[in-house]
Amino acid sequence: MEQIYPELDQLICDMADGDKEFQTELTLAIYKGLIELKEVYTTGSSEKNEAKIQQIRHKLKPTLYMFELSHITEELQIGKEIIESEGFDGASFPLHYQNLQKKLDVAIKRVHDLSR
Repeated sequence: MEQIYPELDQLICDMADGDKEFQTELTLAIYKGLIELKEVYTTGSSEKNEAKIQQIRHKLKPTLYMFELSHITEELQIGKEIIESEGFDGASFPLHYQNLQKKLDVAIKRVHDLSR
């Protein structure tokens, strides 16, 4: 079975530069950020609030890029394009939302496993 985000632990370790306490704090910060992204995106979607979604997307974008969580950044870009072209009520948004939630769940589990 292919491991999801196999490089994530090494990226965190490299950034922590041998400081185990910082490595733990960094892992927890990534975990909390992913949870926040999932929660705020869910709220923004149910409220059809483009500004709320845009705000959380911009807040987490640097973290997602820095730790190469490209599956999520790609899906967020798809969502942005869907919202801009069709809005929330088009046929594409529910599928995008479902895909994003699945990808976030996988990333959240992976980061959680690293924190053990």
